[in-house]
Amino acid sequence: MEEIILNAMDRAIEPGKFKETGFIAGVLYGDGIAEAVSVKFQEASLKKIIAKHGTHAKVWITYGEDKKFGFLKEVQRHPVTWTVTHIDVQIVSKTHEIKMQLPINFKGEDHLIIKQLRLQIFKSEIDVLGRMDIMPDSIDTDISAKELGDTITIKDFNLDKQIKVSDKEDEIYGTIMHMRAVEEEVKEEANEETEVKAEA
Repeated sequence: MEEIILNAMDRAIEPGKFKETGFIAGVLYGDGIAEAVSVKFQEASLKKIIAKHGTHAKVWITYGEDKKFGFLKEVQRHPVTWTVTHIDVQIVSKTHEIKMQLPINFKGEDHLIIKQLRLQIFKSEIDVLGRMDIMPDSIDTDISAKELGDTITIKDFNLDKQIKVSDKEDEIYGTIMHMRAVEEEVKEEANEETEVKAEA
């Protein structure tokens, strides 16, 4: 498994919002940490990790002379620009069992388009419980061979048997629909929103 290293540095606690060019405010907490520690991370490094490994990436945190294992617990973003403004990192042992929400990556949608089909996503994350050393950053599922009316369920996810899924067994994460049906549904939702605004 690739060792992802994120350097944490001391951050001064002052009234008001954190404003330091090139850095993002954060906090460390978890196993072996008596009280949460306010830190800052280099913005460029953090953005690269999130872009490649997602918002729940497993990382090695270096802080002073210490090097601890953990994962990105919460990533806060600006409501307008969507830029990262704050990050929580939970420190855990590799064998620690943790509850997580893993993002689902639906692969092969371009093959559906050829057949005039589209994926309608109902849930883009899956709730799981498992050890950190076997926990993936995300779930990839191939939907290229799906046909009209097929659904995406837990059976479509190649999860390690030691990872427990908290979702219901019959949870449906998406369904394959005709492209026109999806377009009509989007139009109907848009019309409803317009009507609501007009009434307001």
